[in-house]
Amino acid sequence: MISNRDQRSPVCHVVAMPYPGRGHINPMMTLCKLLTSQKTDILITFVVTEEWFGFIGSEVTQDNIRLATIPNVVPSELVRAADMYCFIEAIMTKMEAPFERLMDRLEPPPSLIVADTFLPWAVRVGNRRSIPAASFWPMPASFFSVFQHFHLLAENGHFPVDLLERGNDRVDYIPGVSSTRLADLPHFISGISPNILHHIHEDFSWVPKAQYLLFPSIYELEPQVIDVLRSIFSLPIYTIGPLIPYIKSNYHPSAGIDYLQWLDSQPCSSVLYISMGSFLSFSGAQMDEIAGGLRLSRVRFIWVARGETDRLKDACGDMGLVPWCEQLRVLCHSSVGGFLTHCGWNSVREGVFAGVPFLTFPLRMDQGMVSKMIVEDWKVGWRLRKAEDKMDHLVTSEEIAGLAQKFMELEDDEGREMRRRARELKQICHGAIEEGGSSETNINAFVGDIFQGHA
Repeated sequence: MISNRDQRSPVCHVVAMPYPGRGHINPMMTLCKLLTSQKTDILITFVVTEEWFGFIGSEVTQDNIRLATIPNVVPSELVRAADMYCFIEAIMTKMEAPFERLMDRLEPPPSLIVADTFLPWAVRVGNRRSIPAASFWPMPASFFSVFQHFHLLAENGHFPVDLLERGNDRVDYIPGVSSTRLADLPHFISGISPNILHHIHEDFSWVPKAQYLLFPSIYELEPQVIDVLRSIFSLPIYTIGPLIPYIKSNYHPSAGIDYLQWLDSQPCSSVLYISMGSFLSFSGAQMDEIAGGLRLSRVRFIWVARGETDRLKDACGDMGLVPWCEQLRVLCHSSVGGFLTHCGWNSVREGVFAGVPFLTFPLRMDQGMVSKMIVEDWKVGWRLRKAEDKMDHLVTSEEIAGLAQKFMELEDDEGREMRRRARELKQICHGAIEEGGSSETNINAFVGDIFQGHA
């Protein structure tokens, strides 16, 4: 199915193929909106499964972005976390054929495919049809370098490895990446299914066969690793971050929105914003400790608790619990003085844009590495879990209360320096998207390349 939107004949038709997960779809959609804001004669066909069309169909309102669907050939978003191997296997083996059939039906003929790096078959389809492809990596460039140089972990005796025994060992040989604890690298270095490892190798083997490589990062946040990757690959590499819906961050008054009205009434930098993501989740016991710690701390907070709202009311009362909010608007609000986060890359880029410091509580995948970047590289946050603690360590309410109080104390010297650094990163982030900034320059170059290739 192709949604019924304006199908005028534009100069350039871009097909976007995101990985079917919220943390991948959101930045891809933001990229598409950014492209259409640069040129009115770009048409985007944004491809999702029928299930995801049901989730996001009402969110797409621009005439030059239309949704197209392929059948639900992968496990439902509602259950995929229960069996990631089955989900990844379906992603790699069942989506290519319906995507190719969709390509046959698209009008006007596609000029470019932009596909998540974890969908290498989309590049393969482009190669077969002589359609240029851009590989879009929705995580930090540093994390990309870890996968690109995964063989170095084995060569240095760090794959496979027992993280319980050696989690605090440092890895200082990944090109472009500063010294990192093993525990902050992908959790599966302790052991991974050979089939999944094979799929990861396949993902990266197709990157050089794309025509462009895109990162939703900002060059100034990861300059060493971007320089390394540009020396390795012959294709253009563009950092186009922060790639967040920042255009909306300053619109609409707070009237009628309860949580914004509440924020309006709070002192400057006094509120801790809390969000733990939309996919992976903490144990019920850990959620209860977080709630209890917040109550003990007496820190003002707003917590996006999603489906946990009713259960957590018993632990921390009604104050600050919301099922959903406009995250970027909240982070940019003057009363918000910190962000307790699972370290999802999309959320962290929004926090950097807003200039807030972080309390980090990572779960899996790239989140440990993002936490390390925040705490060790950028120095704009503290870890909620002590460095020496294991990943399954239950952080108690007393520990959380003490750290939350210190973190939100504006007169604390260490905290003052952290907030100063957060403001510096905010300036870097905003400078990147201003005229002549690194991201603005890269976006213009990428759009120029698209049209030059289409001519």
